[in-house]
Formats: sequence, structure tokens, C-alpha cells
Amino acid sequence: MPAKKSDKMTPVGKKIKKIRLDKSFTLEQIANETGYSTDYLKAVEAGEERPPVGALLQIARALEIDSGFFLREQETAMQTRVSEYTKRTKEYAYETLTPGAENKHLKAFRVSIEPRQEHTGVGYQHEGEEFNYVLSGKVEVIVGDHVNTLKAGESLHFNAGIKHQLRNIGDEAAELLVVIYSP
Repeated sequence: MPAKKSDKMTPVGKKIKKIRLDKSFTLEQIANETGYSTDYLKAVEAGEERPPVGALLQIARALEIDSGFFLREQETAMQTRVSEYTKRTKEYAYETLTPGAENKHLKAFRVSIEPRQEHTGVGYQHEGEEFNYVLSGKVEVIVGDHVNTLKAGESLHFNAGIKHQLRNIGDEAAELLVVIYSP
């Protein structure tokens, strides 16, 4: 028997939809503010897509709420359900290294990406800057049309307002330190 739509909604998707409706924002308005398609946003609200950190930051900004709101919820969930938190997307896991920084401009994460995996469907794009430091493995960070190949001990600092994508191009799991600055 197929799952009912309400059964598939993740807490973050429910929150996004509730806030959007409470503020009388349309999906089109949020799409124009974030650059994400209405189909992607519908899938997030329905719990069919689990947005990465950059997408959550963009959505929060479009909804005119604190950028750490959704991450704080995930941190709370992590305390009771660690495995679900660390599997935030299908392709990678991350954990916050700056708990309690929801009202701060700087946030840091440890990101783990399985071999030969990338986040599919949507590139990251958010206001501010981003710093990636590879702890282990080999990754590609695509910023706009430019491909950066990084291995353990190498880093990249870039304008996060440019669409960017992260993927593991190696045969082993990759771990990164990702620091996001949002003005």
C-alpha cells in the first residue's frame, strides 16, 4: 500500500510548508528567492527530498526566518535519533561542529561522502562564502563552470553565491570540513 503523503513528510518539510503558508508565500515566490524549482520545493515539503545545508539556508532566508532554524531542529533530532540525522541526504552525511551557532554568521560542518557519490538534483547556492578542507579522500568542488579537484590536506575558499556542487570522485569515503559564512 503506498504511503500517504502526510506519512512521508519529514519534520523539516512540514516546518517549511507551515511557515510558507502562515506567511502567505507561494511556491513561486520561494522559487524566485532561492533559485530552486517549484517541483524541488514541493518535493522538500512532501519529504521526498532532503535538502542540503545550503538549500536550508536559502529557504530560511526566503521565508524571512533565522538561517539556523532548520539546522537547530536537526541538531535536536540528532540528540535523540543520531542515525537519521547523519543520513540527511541520500548521498552524504554531515554533523554540525558549531552547535548553538544558529544566530551566528559562521557555521562549520563535518561532511562525509560515500565513494563515487554526489548530491543529485540541485546545486548549492547561498549568500556568503564557503571554505572546504578535505580531511580524507578525493573530491570535486564545481563552482559555476570551474572544476576544482581536491585531495586530503587541500582546501578551497569561494563565493557561495555562485552555484556549486560537491562530489566524491574517489574509491574511498571522503571527509571534509565545510565552513559557511552567511552575512
